Amino acid sequence: MTAAHERMSSVDTAWLRMDGPGNVMMIVGVSATATPIHPSDFRRMIEQRLLCFSRFRHRPVADALGASWVEDLEFDLDAHVKNVVLPAPAGKAGLQALAADLAGTPLDPRRPMWQFHFVEKYEGGSAWITRVHHCYADGIAMIRVLLSMTEQDSGPALAGHAPRGGKGSRKATPDVLPVLSWIGRFAQPGGDVLEHALAEGAKLLEGGIHQVFHPQNAATVAAQAGSMVGEFAKVLALPDDPDTPLRGRLTGRKVVAWAEPIPLHEVKTIGKALDCTINDVLMSTVAGALGSYLRDEGFDTDELVLRASVPVNLRAADEPLTLGNKFGLVFVDMAVGLHNPLQRVFAMHETMAALKGSLQPPMTLMVIGLMGLLPAALQAPAIEIFSRKGSAVVSNVPGPQSPLYMCGQRITEMYFWVPQSGTIGLGISILSYAGKVYFGVIADRSLVKDPGKVVERFAPEFEKLLLAVTVGALAAKEKEALERRTRERAGRKSAAGRKTAASPGARKRKSPRAQS
Repeated sequence: MTAAHERMSSVDTAWLRMDGPGNVMMIVGVSATATPIHPSDFRRMIEQRLLCFSRFRHRPVADALGASWVEDLEFDLDAHVKNVVLPAPAGKAGLQALAADLAGTPLDPRRPMWQFHFVEKYEGGSAWITRVHHCYADGIAMIRVLLSMTEQDSGPALAGHAPRGGKGSRKATPDVLPVLSWIGRFAQPGGDVLEHALAEGAKLLEGGIHQVFHPQNAATVAAQAGSMVGEFAKVLALPDDPDTPLRGRLTGRKVVAWAEPIPLHEVKTIGKALDCTINDVLMSTVAGALGSYLRDEGFDTDELVLRASVPVNLRAADEPLTLGNKFGLVFVDMAVGLHNPLQRVFAMHETMAALKGSLQPPMTLMVIGLMGLLPAALQAPAIEIFSRKGSAVVSNVPGPQSPLYMCGQRITEMYFWVPQSGTIGLGISILSYAGKVYFGVIADRSLVKDPGKVVERFAPEFEKLLLAVTVGALAAKEKEALERRTRERAGRKSAAGRKTAASPGARKRKSPRAQS
């Protein structure tokens, strides 16, 4: 029997080649449920809801001209779903250590490059660690896939087998249709995420090369190409990010930690009060946490600004659920040296507003695609140039606000990290889910020995901002009340004066003076 082949896209090929000794190109996820899942139920769920995507039965095979997807004729699910027992007491520290170890361990290229490590007993429930090579899908696509494996209630799950689809796609079984409906809304570009860049990226990508063959479109193509070249030159001209403890030689050994979540409604309240977006508030909280961490490490952060590489989804809102990579990157300045949380959030607001007209996301997607077409030896130096421009990869994903269930058990925690490329050794995950915002950190051990010292700062920095907004609101209300009382007193005095002037006694006293 001959294995089926499918040519890999140039963008996916570029991600396949990006593995290096310092960073493995894996999407890593950690999820947990409040109550236990039986291992056989978890395995059956993977078989029915993941393997119906034919891509996950294929392995990537590189060649001189690129790479192909080759069907694994000896596919063995046991090689991809591993049951793990955590050392007692099977708590958060043990799961973080396991996630860190797996995040630094490459996947076996002789098999399809994905794995789930399932922990049946974890803090009264269960947990699992997801690892998928980036060449299979970007973070948005992979989260859509993983969420399609969940349910929206605790009723019976996995009723029947889903059919196998082709070309990395799937047909939805009835019990996942409500989730897929939500995923369609989730995939839409958010109002606070670089609207213009997304629209331009979608237009350029959907327009395709056919425009070149239509003379009437030549001017448009030339203008778009000129804009892309200008944006590329602008990014190349960015200075390298400053030397801090967050940059340095990478070892490939990872550390992982996550924080207690913060309430999403409080984030929204702050954004509304300050006329900022949710993204502004969360990114400024990240900047505050990094600045606080660096100062406690003895590093001077005065006037320090660090850049984050932020993934931006370039899929159309109504695009079908497919795999592959279709996202760009934008470099975002983080004013980590600002101590005042209000100044920091306003600085972030100005930064994001300035980026709304940026073509960085579609430009970076096209550059990555070109890298996949070039010889592999030329790709690493190009990645190095881009990676020197930032100190962290920060992903901000708006998740479902209703609880999800896995094998009938409620999911209580979700964290996802996209890989850091080149010499970037710090990744920060922001995921909103079920009314809360979850922060997670993944880093090279040589840069951040204890990631807990970073994640423990997210909540305090957010609380400082919340306090500043609350105090400011109370002060504004007190000022308004004082002004209102002043106006009321002035009004009463004025009314009393008019009443006195209009009284008979006042008229009698006034008459003699008027006659004299």
